[in-house]
Amino acid sequence: MALRVGIVGLPNSGKTTLFNALTRAGAAVTAYADVAAKPNLGMAVIADDRLDRLAEMIGSRKVTPAAIRVVDVPGRAEIPGELRQSDALLAVLDGFSDGADPAGDLETLRFELVVADREHVDRRLERVRKEAKSGDRAKRQEVELTEKLLAQLDGGRPLSEWTGEIPAELEPLTTKPLIPLENGPNGIDCALEMELAELPEEEAVEFRTGASALQDVVLRLKEALGLITFFTVGDTEARSWTLQQGRTALDAAESIHSDIARGFIRCEVIRWDDLLACGSHAEAARRGLQRLEGKTYVVEDGDVLNIRFNV
Repeated sequence: MALRVGIVGLPNSGKTTLFNALTRAGAAVTAYADVAAKPNLGMAVIADDRLDRLAEMIGSRKVTPAAIRVVDVPGRAEIPGELRQSDALLAVLDGFSDGADPAGDLETLRFELVVADREHVDRRLERVRKEAKSGDRAKRQEVELTEKLLAQLDGGRPLSEWTGEIPAELEPLTTKPLIPLENGPNGIDCALEMELAELPEEEAVEFRTGASALQDVVLRLKEALGLITFFTVGDTEARSWTLQQGRTALDAAESIHSDIARGFIRCEVIRWDDLLACGSHAEAARRGLQRLEGKTYVVEDGDVLNIRFNV
C-alpha cells in the first residue's frame, strides 16, 4: 500500500498548487475553495537513483518507483474528508502575501485540526451512547473512554498529547505528524514548482537552486515517519517500496501483498550496492554477500529482498 499524505492549510495558502507540483495532476487552482468540491487525489512518484541503477544492471523490463498517495481537500480543516486515512499531513503556510504570518497560520491550523477532531469524536460519542443502551459492557467502556477524549479536545489539547488508549477506528487528525511547508521565498515556491513539474526533469533542474518540492517533501516525510526504502529486483520488474524503520521482513512482505506475507518462508537479502558490485544475484551468493533471513529480520534502508513464499 502506498504511503498516504494529506494536504491541509488555510484558504489561498497554495494547497492545490503544491498538490499539482507533487502529482502533476493539473487540478484546478481557484482563489476560493469550493467546500462542496470533491478531494483532489493523485500519486507522487519517489525517484530513486539506486532503483534505476539496479534495474539497468539486471535488465528489468519494468521499473516501478515507490509512490505517495496525495489528497488535497477543498475548504478548511473542518471538512477532513479522506485526511483521516493519511499517514501524515502537510501543512501549507502562506509565506508570500503582504503581512504573511506563517507561524500564526500554523497555530490557527493546529486549532482547526483540534476542532475537527472534537466534532468527529462528539459524533462518535452520540452513536456509542445509543449502542451502550443495550447494556453491552464493552460499549459502556467505550462511552467512558470517548467522553475522556472529548474532554481532552474541549480543553483545546490535541489527542497527540493523550497518554492513554485511542481506538484505531477514530483515526484522529491530531495524532498524525504535521509537517509545516512554507509557500514563499523562505520555503517552497509552490507556483514555480507547479510550472517546473510540467517540464522534463532535465530542464526543470536548470531552473532550481536546490531540491524539488517533491524531494523536500519526501525527505521531511522520511524524517517524520521514520521511513526506509527497500527494493525487489528481477527480470520482469524492479521496484522500490517504503517501510517504517524497525519493521521486519514479514512487514515488508505484507506491504507487497498479503498472500506473500501469509505464505512467507524465507527472505534472500543483499545490500543494493553489493548487488551492483557483484553484477548478479548468483555472483553475490557465490561471494557470500547474499544471505537468508526469517520473518523477524529487521529490514534496513537499501536492502534488496527476494521473498520466498508458498500459498
